[in-house]
Parts: sequence; C-alpha cells; structure tokens
Amino acid sequence: PADPDEAKKLPIRAEEVAMIQDPRGQIAEQFRSLRNSIVALNPEGAPRSIVITSALRGEGKSVAAINLAVAMSELHGARILVLDADLHHPSVERYLGLPRRQGLTELLRGQCPLDRAVRATSIPNVSVMGAGQLPENPSELLGSDRVQIVLSQLKQRYSFILIDTPESMTISDASMLGALADGILLVVRLGSTPRHFVEQTHNTLETLGGNVLGTCLVGAEADDTSAGYARR
Repeated sequence: PADPDEAKKLPIRAEEVAMIQDPRGQIAEQFRSLRNSIVALNPEGAPRSIVITSALRGEGKSVAAINLAVAMSELHGARILVLDADLHHPSVERYLGLPRRQGLTELLRGQCPLDRAVRATSIPNVSVMGAGQLPENPSELLGSDRVQIVLSQLKQRYSFILIDTPESMTISDASMLGALADGILLVVRLGSTPRHFVEQTHNTLETLGGNVLGTCLVGAEADDTSAGYARR
C-alpha cells in the first residue's frame, strides 16, 4: 500500500506534461480550452466521470488525461482524480514519476481500502489512483458490479474523475467503462490514426452505451500564438 502523502513530495518532471513544464504555453492553453468545453457541457456542476481512450495504442491518452487534470485543478474548489484503469499497459504513475503501488485492482478485489488506493500528488487538488497489480483477466475485473460502486464513491469525493483506459480498437475495457461513465473523450493523434479507425471507435463506443463528448486532437503543429506575451 502507498503512503497517501508520498506523492506530494515528488515533483512532476515529464516534459510531456505541458501544464506543469510550460503553463503559459500554447499546449497548456489548448488544454484549458478543452477543460472549458467540458465544463460548459456540465452547467449544473455535478461531479463527472470521464473515460479517456483512443483508437490505437500510443496516441497520447495518458498524457492528455494528466494535462487535462492539471487544467481542471485550476477551477475554483475543484478536486480531480486521475484513475489509471489501463490494466494492460498502465503509465500514469510513470508520467507522474511515482512508484507503482496498490491501486484499482486491489480496490476492486477488496484487498485495499479506497483511502490507501488514492494518493495526493504534488499538484494541488489532483490525486491519482494507479492500476495496481495487473490481473490475468482485466475485462472480468472491470466488468464486475464493484466498478459502479467504486465510481459512485469517487464521485462523492471528486469534482472530476478522469479514467485512463486502454485503446478501444483491440481491447473492450474502454467500452465497458464508457457505458458506466458520464462521458468519453477520444484522443486522436494527427497524422497517425487512420480516419476510419476513429469513426469506427466512435460508433462502437456510442453503440455500447457510451456518451462520446468529443475528440482531443494531439500532435498537431500550430503557431504559438502565446509567443508574444511576457511570461513571468
């Protein structure tokens, strides 16, 4: 089990986390725009769970989840949880520079209480729950009734739960979790993901009961419109 406060002492050094490394830059501002769009879809301000997935592996969904979490933490009174539900190739703890600890797997099995599965990070108002020990059959674990109970408990504690899941084209986990979550964000890497894969993934997620909020395009080359502003 993790010390709940151990992650508070570890700064995030991954250059991919633009919200930390370059908070006044163009990429950070784009994540703030994405945050604002999601908040606008939730005018009543109720706690929300959002699955973040992609069509293929390696499109940047975990990095997107972390950056979006930091952007959301800037909202007044917001409490954010990044939940690594990729029980095949988890990476959230690695990007945050944290050691692997007990997490979602142990929580769903009843081997670890919620308070010991969650860690506060060095980012104010952002917590993380890692994947834990990888199970032999992730789909069986994520398909249990216990998942919905855990999500309900988390929504009592956090304003937004950002759920990082495996790629959707080859693994069904995102579809199962998407049907339980309030929304799905589909990460697409420009110039990498064939369009028909994106369309197929979008249609599959919605057919299986998911609410696709939209797409997050990453890897696009754009002029830095913030370059003319002084950074302090």
